[in-house]
Amino acid sequence: MAKDYFVFSPGRMQRKNNTFYFVDEEGNKKSLPIHQIDSIYVFGTLDMNTEFLHLLNQHNVAMHIFNYYGFYSGSFYPRQQKVSGFTVVHQAEHYLNKEKRLFLAKQFVKSASFHMLRNLRHYKGKEGVQTIIDQILRYQNELDRAETVQEVMGIEGMIRQNYYVAFNMFLSGDFAFDERTKRPPKDPLNALISFGNSLCYTKVLSEIYKTHLDPTISFLHEPSTKRFSLSLDIAEIFKPLIVDPVIFTLINKNQLNVKRDFEYIDEMVILNDMGKKKFLNEWMQKLQTTVRHRQLNRNVSYQYFIRLECYKLIKHFIGDQNYKPLKAWW
Repeated sequence: MAKDYFVFSPGRMQRKNNTFYFVDEEGNKKSLPIHQIDSIYVFGTLDMNTEFLHLLNQHNVAMHIFNYYGFYSGSFYPRQQKVSGFTVVHQAEHYLNKEKRLFLAKQFVKSASFHMLRNLRHYKGKEGVQTIIDQILRYQNELDRAETVQEVMGIEGMIRQNYYVAFNMFLSGDFAFDERTKRPPKDPLNALISFGNSLCYTKVLSEIYKTHLDPTISFLHEPSTKRFSLSLDIAEIFKPLIVDPVIFTLINKNQLNVKRDFEYIDEMVILNDMGKKKFLNEWMQKLQTTVRHRQLNRNVSYQYFIRLECYKLIKHFIGDQNYKPLKAWW
């Protein structure tokens, strides 16, 4: 299985014969096993040329770029090879049809809230958590009565707001927070959530690229310029399934320290390089963890579950099988 490659140090990509090397500022070289790489994540300053981009395109490797603060800036997306006009036409038709779009928007939120509840039930013995679970269940029941995507988004917002309130009930006091803040994150827990969600968004984008789906045609989030909004839709399913458990593990096992692993800049808090590396180590372990799939009758990694979700959407668009979002059974 191909793995992700992370670049933290400033440096440049250098070619010698048929091999590319990452060369850091001190001249140290590290070969780049491009045929074994799924995606490249750039967190440092990287000099490159068109030959390197051609190499990424040749091996279908996406490159995701983050700025100094760890915020997602953009992606190099190789020339799409799995193109199907038939699929894209039907995907667009499901966006344009009010009922079909509303159905899909509800499915994404139902799966997301299912996985949020799944997380909270691990901590239902903590004071106040059961009350939050009951509140989220009430909001879940309102989903079927929603008549517009905007109503669905509103319900999703209330579910997530209650979900985040519960975090203070079972996480270490050092990581307590008052509210979810994104731009910028104002405390260590918000920094972890923002960083993890960005990783999830880009991982979903990489998996969409390997299918016939168009990443710009979405259903829960409104399609717009400058973003791959279908990635946001599908990421709703996997943020509570992958990102949040990674955060809970890092905090509850005391792997992160609010003083050593974070950087405080005015009112903004971000992970420093040491903190990012700790997060990425746990993140990659989670993605590569396998589960016995009930229909496929074989072990499937968390990462591959994202691809399977894309395949299910394709089957739904072309009329082969109604979409049933992932609801973890393990």
